[in-house]
Amino acid sequence: MEIQRLIRAAIDVLPTSYVPYSHFHVAAALLCGDGTVYTGINIENAAYTPTVCAERSAFFRAVNEGKREFAAIVVCGGKDGKVTDYCAPCGVCRQVMREFCDPKTFRVILARSETDYREFTLEELLPESFGPADLKG
Repeated sequence: MEIQRLIRAAIDVLPTSYVPYSHFHVAAALLCGDGTVYTGINIENAAYTPTVCAERSAFFRAVNEGKREFAAIVVCGGKDGKVTDYCAPCGVCRQVMREFCDPKTFRVILARSETDYREFTLEELLPESFGPADLKG
């Protein structure tokens, strides 16, 4: 039930993506350790580099509100606001997830619908990752 609730939250915000250039909408629903859910959408920019992915949008909203423990994220997306296929996080988003999450336990769920989804650990999507522990002396 938890996964379906997260998928529904992501699908519900998908149309609010700001994508005037690619028309490829992406939405995410991030489950915090305390059960709070934060959604995010991709927000494009004419200069491209300042564009923000849905996953980072959700993480940054949650972190801005003091959240530091995360359990899972759902990602969905597709052309013209319709979920068409599995939509995996980009490398930058995977690295942001790694900053805040245990790669062995954090779940990344790629959804086409509430019943059609694939689930991975962050470690499966970002093997041999570099994280906060690597900077501790």
